[in-house]
Parts: sequence; C-alpha cells; structure tokens
Amino acid sequence: MKILILGAGAVGGYFGGRLAQAGADVTFLVRPQRAQKLAQAGLVIKSPLGDAQIPVRTLLQEAVRPGYDLVILSCKAYDLDASIASIGGALGPNTLVLPLLNGMAHLARLEQAFGRARVLGGTCYIASTLDADGTICHLSKFQGITCGPRAGNHAHAGALLQELAQAYAPVSVECKVSADIEQDMWEKFVLLASLAAMTCLMRASVGEILASADGEALMREALATCVAAAGAAGHAPRAESLQRTQSMLFARGSAFTASMLRDIETGGRVEADHIVGDMLRHARAAGADARLLSAAYCHLQSYEARRQRGAVA
Repeated sequence: MKILILGAGAVGGYFGGRLAQAGADVTFLVRPQRAQKLAQAGLVIKSPLGDAQIPVRTLLQEAVRPGYDLVILSCKAYDLDASIASIGGALGPNTLVLPLLNGMAHLARLEQAFGRARVLGGTCYIASTLDADGTICHLSKFQGITCGPRAGNHAHAGALLQELAQAYAPVSVECKVSADIEQDMWEKFVLLASLAAMTCLMRASVGEILASADGEALMREALATCVAAAGAAGHAPRAESLQRTQSMLFARGSAFTASMLRDIETGGRVEADHIVGDMLRHARAAGADARLLSAAYCHLQSYEARRQRGAVA
C-alpha cells in the first residue's frame, strides 16, 4: 500500500511518522522549506511513548502524480480548499481519501471534489504540537485513529483500512476500523463542539468553568444542545460515548480545554465555522435551544474579525 500524507505537521507528521517508522510506504507532500528540513534532520518526534528520528520521503507540489492507494488529510478546516487542490493530482482510479479532520462538514466538500466513492470516514485522538525547529511534540500517551468505510465507498475500502490498521501494529498506534464511522465522528463532534463552545466562550478550562456559580449548568446546556442536534441528524450518542463525554466535561479541577482555545491564546486562526458554527446550524435545524452555541459562535467570529484587522497580539 502506497500512502501520501498531506503535510508533516503536528498530526499528520506524527501519524505518518509512526507509519514510516513501522516500514510502511509513506510519502509526505510538503512545502520546500519543510522538505529541506526533513532531508537534513529527518522527521523528529518527541513522545512519552518513545522518541524517534525517522528518515522520510517527501514530495513537492509540482511533482505530484497519481499512484497512491491512500491519501491522508489532517489539515485544519480553514485549509481544506487548498488541501483539496494540492492532492487532486495524486488520485488514481482507485485512490481513497482518509480525512482526519474534526467535525462533519468537510465530508460534503470532499465528496463534491472527488466523489463519494473515494471519501472515507475518520477521526484521530492526539495532543501534539510542532515546535519552532519542526519537532513534533506529543504531549501525552493519548493517541489513536478510528476510521471506516462509508456507504457508497469503493468496494476495496474496508480491506484497505484493515491493511492500514495492521501497518500501525509494530509501533503500537491504535488504529481501529469502525463498522459505523459516521456515528463515531458525530460522537466526537458532540464532545468537541460542547468543549470548544464553553472553553472558548469562557476563556477557561473545564475545571475553572465548573468552579464558577453557573458553570456546570451552562456546560450541561451546551452538551444538551449538541446531543439534540446529533439526534436530529440520526446520530444520537450511544450511552457509553455519552458517559465518556460527561466524564470529561464535568471533571472537577480538570485542566482540559479545546485546542481552539489554545489557538486563541496564541493569536491563531480558529475552526469556528466548521465546529461551533456547523453544530449551531444543526441545532437550529433540529429546533433545539441554541442560545449558548449562538453566543459562543458570535464570540469566535468576533475574535476572528479582530484578528484580521490586527487587533489580536
């Protein structure tokens, strides 16, 4: 199996680097500066699960040609259109695309570009950053990929994903092939939208929010809105997932925040429309009480407006 990974950042670089470490046939589609750095030093991972310095193959945009079985996308949602343009030339007749983005809205955009038959479902779990010298810093032992074929995919999709899961086995990355990947994606969407809405709106961690007078009630309101939206879309969270989500959102003293809040704190772009905004649209369509999501989305849009005019340091 030949795999192309778009970028070599904190997420794609980590999961692609572990594949390369395991001996898989992996190529990274990167910009010239990143290619030069990787040629000089390899792909460097610092992780509590084991550090690595891995020689990797890279490819520049002008050299992209068909010939890959799988293309993995782990871009931010606001880079999706540019990513679609970048990988188009890599797709042969049977190439499949595995997006590891948060939320759900990207599936329709990818289907529009490449057709439903190619677009798999997937989500990943990791806390990682890219430091100034290009090292991927894995911040905890938490890591994993859940992926799966979707209705209308090419017939070989399931077998290809099983092969991907097996490729990860030597490096102990948990890669699960799901029989209902869109349900899994929606369940993560419920967690992430609730978490992002609350921690960004309050500019605080879960523990700090719960320590306030009305914090728990507001957190429950945000979660209830997202659960209602998911249910109306046909993907109400299963009991085990909902219990796991509640354990994270209602943990007293927890330092848990959405990565979107960390982006705000560093003056970066945020996936406001793709996460909170899209969940708000689903909630309104479902007739759910969406006032809290509306306030959070307004807050994020206002932040972006200030950022664009240079008012955010």
